[in-house]
Amino acid sequence: MNRRIAQPYTYRGTPLVEPDWRRFPGWGKVTRAEWESPNWQRRNSVRNPRQLRSVLGDTVDDSFYTDLDRDRLQRATMSLLLTPQMLNTMAARVPATGPGSLTDAFYEDPVRRYMLPVFSDRRADWPSHPRARRDSLHEQEMWAVEGLTHRYPTKVLAELLSTCPQYCGHCTRMDLVGASTPQVDKRRFRTGSRPRMETMLGYLRQHPEVRDVVVSGGDVANIAWPRLEWFVEQLIAIPGIRDIRLASKALVGLPQYWLSGEVLSGLERLAKIAAGRGVQIALHTHANAAASVTPLVAQAARAVLATGIRDVRNQGVLMRGVNGTAEEVLDLCFALLDEAGIMPYYFYQCDMVPCSEHWRMALWEARDVQDRIMGYLPGFATPRIVCDVPYVGKRWVHQAIGYDRVSGISHWAMNHHIAVEGGCAFPKEELHEFYDPIHTLPTEGQLWWEKHDDAVHTS
Repeated sequence: MNRRIAQPYTYRGTPLVEPDWRRFPGWGKVTRAEWESPNWQRRNSVRNPRQLRSVLGDTVDDSFYTDLDRDRLQRATMSLLLTPQMLNTMAARVPATGPGSLTDAFYEDPVRRYMLPVFSDRRADWPSHPRARRDSLHEQEMWAVEGLTHRYPTKVLAELLSTCPQYCGHCTRMDLVGASTPQVDKRRFRTGSRPRMETMLGYLRQHPEVRDVVVSGGDVANIAWPRLEWFVEQLIAIPGIRDIRLASKALVGLPQYWLSGEVLSGLERLAKIAAGRGVQIALHTHANAAASVTPLVAQAARAVLATGIRDVRNQGVLMRGVNGTAEEVLDLCFALLDEAGIMPYYFYQCDMVPCSEHWRMALWEARDVQDRIMGYLPGFATPRIVCDVPYVGKRWVHQAIGYDRVSGISHWAMNHHIAVEGGCAFPKEELHEFYDPIHTLPTEGQLWWEKHDDAVHTS
């Protein structure tokens, strides 16, 4: 029997390619040794439109830089910081052949859309949802001690720092992470790094119900390795801890860091100590488009796995124009799984931070993507698309208790109590709301929100 019938998605198994950075005028003389140096990558990261122009030259029209400048002044919630590695994955298949030759490709590029947003990307009608919040998940209300979010009964999030090697435009922690922008005066930790870590460890030693610690920020790649290794070793020594997850988009944006000898030898030491105590260590990264998975990323992921840590997993964000179709999600997942040994894990609905409506997708759209990707990947590597509901936590997109497609309001239930600032708690019986982007609603729903819009919330 001939089984070769047309399918909605065709598996291609495309080999990874490291784009030639020398196609950009500003990097025409950069050697491979320089490119593969984490220090060179950090020193040459793009921090403003002037530096971007020095790399791209006239291959991108002046109109793009004007568009970018306007976004920095009027919309951006994250400061501009791009590693050369990440920038190099944009418009990677289009040769730079003269003035303006990359302009269209840059505008359409999925990595560019979320790492280097411009004003024309944003919605003109509803740039922000009326229910958007700076700290959209209310994590700071759930700090047990400064920087330690105790949101789930057995799991905590340890935010060790507020910086990253690069900044994503949609960052859910835009309230705290990165430098301030004209729109957002960022909050800051009140205490220093070491005292904050000591306080976190003290809390965990007194709370044996916690078995799982996500070590994040910011990005752990911005912590001096000896300090990070010390903190993780202290976690391993706490009797109740069984899982430790290190969160780092730098595996994708700065794989050179995770390939450095100091880091790999340190991971190997930690893996041996953890194995002796029955503790699992994993690295969680954040890739949103197949183009950002390159041979260097794959090399770094496999080198990290070779140290003996449990797993390398990917937590992406489902975003319109980036990976909002089943085909785009599957292309990314196969690149991660087959070529880099990275396990697809979650895709989050984009959180309700200000100026994110052009990225966010409706619940029904996310459900459709989840349904369409089923059956292609192995079950253990099929990512769940989840909605991170404020005060509730991560819920599979099909778990809403109620969903009004006209207003775009969905209702979600908790299965545990949650403590917030001041010692009060939400009972698990209480329902909480999440909201579709208003531009995805029928006319009736859009008119309803126009009447009930009590101004865009950014505080």
